[in-house]
Amino acid sequence: MRVTRPMLAVAGAAAVLALAGCGSGSGGEAKVPPTATGSLESLAAEVECEPDMQTDADTIRQAICTNATGKFVLATFSTDRGQREWMNDAKDYGGFYLVGRKWVAVGDNSVVTALRGTLGGDVEVGTDHSAHGG
Repeated sequence: MRVTRPMLAVAGAAAVLALAGCGSGSGGEAKVPPTATGSLESLAAEVECEPDMQTDADTIRQAICTNATGKFVLATFSTDRGQREWMNDAKDYGGFYLVGRKWVAVGDNSVVTALRGTLGGDVEVGTDHSAHGG
């Protein structure tokens, strides 16, 4: 199955919209470990979740995970460029992203913050649409 960027953007947007809520982060920041690397399964094992695979293609593997911290999407990419393109499209939908080398976790702020304590990585925040009237 050939997965195109628009398909990935839609899948990522749906995941962000399904998982991103009004989470609030906790106070102080814990020490951040070195950024984890590895397959989707090895990253999922590090954060103690059983991945529910949603996309299994050559360029991206994406799963929904749930652990004691909450529910999130975990995705791995075959290239850095593919990851950056996915991020550029997905961030338009808002949400919180924990970004490592060729992987990203998407969820509420509190979930992403907790995952960072295990996986390391950098937190990126999508576009905030809450101020837009309707």
